[in-house]
Order: sequence, then C-alpha cells, then structure tokens
Amino acid sequence: MPGDKRTGVPASPGRAAGPVVHMPPRVPEPATNRIAPEAVADAVQAVKDAASRVEQDLAERAGRATGTSADILSVTAAMAADPTLAADAARRVSADHLTPERAVWDAAGAVATQLEALGNPMAERARDVRDVRDRIVAALTGATPPGVPDPGHPFVLVAADLAPADTATLDPATVLAVVTTQGGPTSHMAIIARALGIPAVVALGGAAGLSAGETVLVDGTDGEVIVAPEAADLIAAGLGTEEDAGQGQGAPGAVVRRRPPSRGVFDGTASTRDGYDVDLVANVADPAEADVAANKGARGVGLFRTEFCFLGRGTEPTVDEQVDAYRAVLARFAGRRVVVRTLDAGADKPLRFLTPGHEENPALGVRGIRTAVDHPDVLDRQLEAISRAARSASAEVWVMAPMIATADETREFVAACAAHGLDTAGVMIETPAAALQSRWLLADAAFASLGTNDLTQYTMAADRDLAGVAALSTPWQPAVLDLVRVACAGAAVHGRPVGVCGEAAADPLLAPVLVGLGVTSLSMTPRALAAVAESLARVTLEGCRELAALALDSPTARAARDAVRDAVRRQGEHP
Repeated sequence: MPGDKRTGVPASPGRAAGPVVHMPPRVPEPATNRIAPEAVADAVQAVKDAASRVEQDLAERAGRATGTSADILSVTAAMAADPTLAADAARRVSADHLTPERAVWDAAGAVATQLEALGNPMAERARDVRDVRDRIVAALTGATPPGVPDPGHPFVLVAADLAPADTATLDPATVLAVVTTQGGPTSHMAIIARALGIPAVVALGGAAGLSAGETVLVDGTDGEVIVAPEAADLIAAGLGTEEDAGQGQGAPGAVVRRRPPSRGVFDGTASTRDGYDVDLVANVADPAEADVAANKGARGVGLFRTEFCFLGRGTEPTVDEQVDAYRAVLARFAGRRVVVRTLDAGADKPLRFLTPGHEENPALGVRGIRTAVDHPDVLDRQLEAISRAARSASAEVWVMAPMIATADETREFVAACAAHGLDTAGVMIETPAAALQSRWLLADAAFASLGTNDLTQYTMAADRDLAGVAALSTPWQPAVLDLVRVACAGAAVHGRPVGVCGEAAADPLLAPVLVGLGVTSLSMTPRALAAVAESLARVTLEGCRELAALALDSPTARAARDAVRDAVRRQGEHP
C-alpha cells in the first residue's frame, strides 16, 4: 500500500529511499551422506583446507578494513582458524564417514548449541559460529558464500539480522540504508552503520515481508520505514521535489537518494548559543580511524579502544608491539587530549590467553578491569606500553579503565597508573553501581567517561543485540538519564569532568540533554561531529538544562524523546 508507514527502533540517523534488496538465504543444510573409507583421508584434508581458505579470506579483508570493522573480521577469522571446530569435523569424518560439509555442519551446530546454553552475550557468538560454518561449507561445496548482495545499483538492505562479518563489509556507496527484524540500537551493525553514515532501523516487525524491488523510505532518526513513499513523503524527508510526483514511487529503483543527518563541516569547536564550551572528541579504534577523526576536526580522542592490538591473536602482543601501535594514534593528535582505554576483554570479546573459557553469564563476569585480578601482569605491561608511547609523543594522554564498579577498584587502578608515570587516570562508568557511587570513585579518579551502551544494558537488563528488548535498549530511558545526572553530580563534588563515549553522544537531539545533565565532553564517531555541534549551537546552556528536566520528568523513553523534540521544534531549534 503506497505510503504505508511501519515503526521499528532507530539505530543510525539519516534518511534514504531506494529499492529493497534482501540478504540472500543462508547456505543450505547439506544432506547426511556417507563417504567410502578410502576417501576419509582426503575428506579430512578438505575440511582443513576449506577452513584455512576462509580464515585467510577474512584475515585479508580485516587487513583492508579499519576500526570496529577490522576488529570484527579479525575475530571471525580467528574463529575460522580455531582448531577445535576443524578437529571435531575431522573426527566426524573419520568416525562416522560423514561428508566434509555435513561434518562441519554438525560440528558447528554442537558448538553453537553450547554457546546458546550459556545465555547472552555468549549466545550471540553462536551466530558467528554459524556464519563461519556457512563459509566453510560454501568453500567445500562451491555454494555462494554468505555476504552482502551486489545487485549492481544502490539499494536498501533488508535482513533478519546481519552476521558481524557481513556488517563489517557494508559499503555506503551502494547500501543506502539497512532495515532488520532483529538486533538492537547499540549492536555492532548499528555502530558501524552510524560510523559509515548509513541510516538504519532495527527490530522492525514485518521487514521480511517487504517486496524485493519496491521503493521504501527509511528514516533512521525516528525509526520509521514508509513503503512506496509518495512525493509528499519524500519532500518531507528532504529527499524529493514536486517532480517526484509522477515517477511511480513504488517502481523498482524509482528513487535512489540518501540524506545524511548533517551536511555541515566541523571546525573543531563547539559551544551552546550563549558560549558554553563543550568538547567534541572522537571514538577511534586504530590508527586509520585516528586519521579520519583528525581530518574531521575532532578536538581530540575521548575513547581510544586498544583492543585492536589484542583481538584475533592467540598470544598477548609484546610491549614493543603495543608501543608502536599506540604511537601511531597519538601522533595524529599532537598537543591534544587522547583518552586511552585499557583492554576491554571478556563478554563478547573473549581472549584465549586472558578471559575464562566458560562462564554462566559472561556479561556479568570477568571482563574489563576484572581480568587484572588473575592477570595483573597483562594490565601492567599495557600501562608500561601506554606510558612509553606517551613519553615519545606530544599528545596529552589520559588513561581509563573499563567496568569499574567500586572505589577500591578505582584506587588500585589509579595507583597502578601512577606507578608508570600516568598521572591522569580515570574510570568508565558503565554500571549503575559506578554511577550511584561516583562521588567516591571520583575522589581518586581524575575524570569519568560514561559508556552509555553498557550503562543502558545493565540498567534496563536488556541485551543490546536482542530484538525482543530493542525498545528498552536506548539511552533515552529516563532511568538511564537519571543515572547520568547522579554520576555528574557526584563528579561535581570534586570538580571532575565527565564525558560520554557511548553511542548516545552521537545523537544530535540527545546531546543538549546530556550537557544539561552535567556532561562536559561528548565522544563519538567522527561523522557525527558536525551534526552534534550544530545542535548545541541552537540552544543555550539553560535551554539544555530545561531539556534535561523534560526528559527526566518523562515516564518512558519515547515520551522523553518526544518531549525534547517538541520543545526544540517550538523554539525553532530542531537539529
């Protein structure tokens, strides 16, 4: 029906219109066939060769990617290289005389079932295992491997969900927007879509029923999808003119346009309309992303994720290797602040040499700073590497630890940093406990950074990748905003700055609310800098506080967002 509007959950801002292309079906399940005993040796070798080819392909793609995309591909490549899967498949070939493809299918299924039994977030790794399975089976059978389709023209990608390896290969030149029936607004797909400037809507019921080739308008800012949009819909979205009225909007390829959330250019400075200065800095995950951030005008780095040195490896990187990697990022921000986060391993980023092999609930287990309890030497070596890199660079280096929950953990981390000459040590506030106890944490820590993705997840008890709770997984939840307020109030007791480095910082409508709650800096994907700066420039500091009060006084996340948006519109300050 033309103009049919459907509502999901906003995941990446911006608007786009184009023809629907569905993700291709998964690799079909192989039949349970047997091979002759004399073919077993060749079949076992075939499994090993196919796994090796998949690992090599993913590793090569990781080498060409940057940031989170590179991390995801590296982790998936390491999974393909894991000898456990190939060994179990080889055993099934030898013992049961299964064909190589059936043996791989069954072996992967056993691993996926074990992961799902552990609950989230390890259950999410089952999706990765099945993605690797499909790639190996495709290599064995000659079937089309998993991947984002290439129809030869720009399109709106519609899928149940995207495997991490597929997410990491999204091309903004051809993928106009993404719509999924599963996933959440802080999933890897959403984070990468925001970094690439691709509008996205998740948890859209009935997305699978969108017809291939029909034009849809995707509003990633409000979480809406309009089927066969009329000219008026396109004009309202800033995507069309009156000339569109006679183009038959439901026809394949009739409209192919994207409107990014902002067309402005960031000059490195940001302030409210009355001159209150707000630091707008960038989240970076490797030297390539640091280049992008510097070129986009970021005043500094509010979150330097150091996992890129560790992921996809079977052993810890040496201190010298870490020093070289950190220097490459620090060099791009001479004279500017770079906040380095120590290794955030565990949960959805397991490391064989550091994190436990099995935990009942790894999201609540040994992750972040907690890995230092049994492996203090890993943290000690990383701090030494950061210190050496800082001494050889002119950037202002701050260091913070993830998953801090208590004052004792804070004191121990600050002391460990001081022992390496790192005098500006802070904490990430990702748990309700840390937010509520911020005045005690900030008595020792020099600053705090709010990781709103995890803070939302833990506050709402809602997994960030689960479609069934996607509506809960938003920092607009009044409970989450109240914890931001409390954290800032506790920091103010000691005059400590508080930043936000979660995805909430990149929301132009939410940015003034965060400033009104007491946040002093916002760290985000570099693509969002201009839009957030424009938003802040339209409102006074007192206006930010009024917007924050409106959001806090709302009963639901939707009501909070609507109240703030309506207030901004009334003032003619819509971001």
